[in-house]
Formats: sequence, C-alpha cells, structure tokens
Amino acid sequence: MKKPLTQLAAVAAAAALALTAAPASAAPSTVWTVSPSPGGITAVNSGNAVLMIELVQGNGIAVTCSRTALSGGLRNATGNPATVGAVDTFSLGAPGTPCTSVLGRVTFAPAALPWPVVAEDHHASTGTTKGHLAGVDLQGTVGACVFRVRGRLPLSYTNATGRLTLASATGDLTVVSQTGCGAAAPVGAGLIVRADHLVRATGTALAPTIVGSRP
Repeated sequence: MKKPLTQLAAVAAAAALALTAAPASAAPSTVWTVSPSPGGITAVNSGNAVLMIELVQGNGIAVTCSRTALSGGLRNATGNPATVGAVDTFSLGAPGTPCTSVLGRVTFAPAALPWPVVAEDHHASTGTTKGHLAGVDLQGTVGACVFRVRGRLPLSYTNATGRLTLASATGDLTVVSQTGCGAAAPVGAGLIVRADHLVRATGTALAPTIVGSRP
C-alpha cells in the first residue's frame, strides 16, 4: 500500500530533524584541571585485584591479590594525551598477605618507577577520565620463576567516588624476560590486570578531581 505524499514528506522532515539534532562527536580535551594541583595522592584497593598470566588468549594462570596500594601525585596539564601526574610507589600484595596462585605465592615489585599518569579522554556527564599508566615495569616471582613485564596499564578515574580502575587487555602488558619459568610465564605472554582503588588526596579523606576541557 502506497503512503500519501504528505505522509512521506512528514517522515522525511522528521528524519532530517533527527540528523541535524544528533550531537557531533565531542572534541578531545586539551586542558586538564586537577584539584588539588599539584597534590599528592594515596590509594588502596577496593576488593581483590585479579590478574592472569595469559598463556593463550582467555586462558592462563590466575593470580589474586587481596592487598594493593599506590601513591604519587597529580597536577594540571595541557595537551592530548597529557601527563597529569605520576605513580611513585605501587604494590601488588603486602607482607603477610601475598598474591596467590595455583603455583603458590606470587610477589610483584616495580622494576622501575615512576609511571606517568596519562589522560586521554574526559566524559563531563559522568566526571570520568580515561587514560593509562605509561612505562609500567614489573617483576614477578613465584618460587624459582622470575619474570619481567613491561607495557601500559589502561585506567579509568571517577571524580565523584575517587574510584580508579586499572584494567589491561591482551597486548597491554607483556612478559619481556624470564628465568626458571618454562611454560608458566614464557616471553611474549600477557599479564591481564583488573584492580579497583579508592584514591584520596594525601592526608585527607577527599577524592582529587581531574577535569578535561577544550577552550
């Protein structure tokens, strides 16, 4: 059944209106305002950190850490991407509460610090900034196995709660060397990390804020 010309015209007009009303893609932020700036930060885990030494995509050796923490500082910055701070200390596990796996206790220690905090995208509606920790360099030890991981660790930070989510995917963190590990952590294997932290401005109970804008 054919539609009357008036109905077709109305449909076309509505479609045109929808196209013109569709919001354009937001321009990337180039001005990053941090409060306090410069200011120190400390963070402790919210729930367990879950890691996997990924031997085959989606399959590997699971590691659980019940204590994690980090500290560093944040500051105003410009550009995109922009370095808005740095992590100066980072720990997975703690004395008396090491990370555990089916292979036994696993310890992790930074092989090199600091790690720059890089901001890439800001969502004003949720107050969330996305980016990554750059230059991540970790050494893991389980029994006689010692391996070194390098790469970047994607992050998401929410101003309202101070929640910092660290979540890597395949290809972000890679085993670059190992001794005594055999097939448990071969060179080229990935390290998948999922860890949530609550960040506070040093010496306070307040969450710092990161806001990206474009003048």
